[in-house]
Amino acid sequence: MFWHGGTPNTGLPPEPLLADAERLGLRLVGADRPGYGGMTRDPDAPLVAVADDVAAVLDHLGLERCATLGHSGGDPRALATAARLPDRVTRVVAVSSPAPADAEGLDRSAGAPAGIAREQRAAAEGREALEAHLESEEFDPEQFTPSDRAALQGPWSWFMGVVAAATADGPDGQVDDLLAQQRPWGFPLDAVAAPVLVLHGADDRIVPPAHGAWLAARLRQARLEVVPGAGHVSVLEHAAGALAFLRG
Repeated sequence: MFWHGGTPNTGLPPEPLLADAERLGLRLVGADRPGYGGMTRDPDAPLVAVADDVAAVLDHLGLERCATLGHSGGDPRALATAARLPDRVTRVVAVSSPAPADAEGLDRSAGAPAGIAREQRAAAEGREALEAHLESEEFDPEQFTPSDRAALQGPWSWFMGVVAAATADGPDGQVDDLLAQQRPWGFPLDAVAAPVLVLHGADDRIVPPAHGAWLAARLRQARLEVVPGAGHVSVLEHAAGALAFLRG
């Protein structure tokens, strides 16, 4: 299973899923994206370029095929990998996934806190505006639901370490990530031939669940699961079933 972490994040597969993955016979693999973990930046690379990196990792490990799991900003990369490597990606799980910036008929900021809407507007304006926003904007705790905060105080406190590692050298990787998501993703959604599970928290404030519904309606083989009471992070507490889906 190839892990595509969110924004910002390193490629380290999530520790809270290791026990379930072992039980299911899944080998978890991940890789730092450009700009994270000391990796060289590639600021103008299209989002879909991640598929070449995944192929290189699979080749290096001698693996023919994989399933892929993304979370938040990692989901467009998981879908891009499936679109570009249809003979190598067997199944996809997209957890808390944003829709494309040009998603027709979707108000991307509806239901999100004001800080998220400001970040989206800054990303749409370009690099300078986004850098200024990230430098000046204080973290808004309202982005997380009570269930998110509980998860981050429990096993999913794992996120604190990988986010700190991803941003240890500054916000450049995060900026590049967000801008790549803002541009066209570089593949049509109907190019994703593999079965996809779209998993979303009903109370997600960072990426409201309308994003997941929009995506699921436009993928060729998608099943949408909306978890009552779950937020952007706490929905990952329900990922054991998603791993079973990947195992097939």
